[in-house]
Amino acid sequence: MKKAYIYPAIILLLVVIFSLGYCQQQRHVRKVLSENQRLWNENRTLRQSLEQAGAVSQQINSHQELQQRVSGQFIERRAYYRRNWQQFIAATAGDYHTGFLGGIKNLTITVRNQTEYPLDNVVVKVLYMRNNNEIFKTEQYTINNISEKSSRSITASNSRKGSKVEVKLVSITSQPMNFCWAADKPLPAGNPDPFECVPTVKKDNH
Repeated sequence: MKKAYIYPAIILLLVVIFSLGYCQQQRHVRKVLSENQRLWNENRTLRQSLEQAGAVSQQINSHQELQQRVSGQFIERRAYYRRNWQQFIAATAGDYHTGFLGGIKNLTITVRNQTEYPLDNVVVKVLYMRNNNEIFKTEQYTINNISEKSSRSITASNSRKGSKVEVKLVSITSQPMNFCWAADKPLPAGNPDPFECVPTVKKDNH
């Protein structure tokens, strides 16, 4: 009779031991999962903080770069644009159609003004060219009143010949920027600001 109770008791003891082990293992798994979740949340928060810091840093750098480029002084801002006008003013040809045997149609010319000052007039030269880059026709156009931070387009004439065009700037005038540039105007030697319409009179501190 005693042996009949021994085996169930042993089995029950093993079940208790395995149950305790399983519960302990489950607690350990839950602890590891909780720790992993905490670390993941911390990494996500850190990543968001770094992204926000990077964005703020980029804004600060952009602001500092802008401050370096354009001073708060009116005359210095104009001088910056005059000296670096090629970064802000450009003339380009839009999409156009070419015929099977040559010819150009639906040609538009666009002048972009990314300065903070309007342009009174911009003169451009359009070169109509064959496949061998031979120029067979030249047209000149004037685009007036181009507002600051904007662009203006005009329609150029069609051509019975040619397969491509090239646009070149001829002259630019902006009285608000005190800017007068011409492709055929020689640059005076030693002048750091050669495109002033009216040279700035420097104040004598003595």
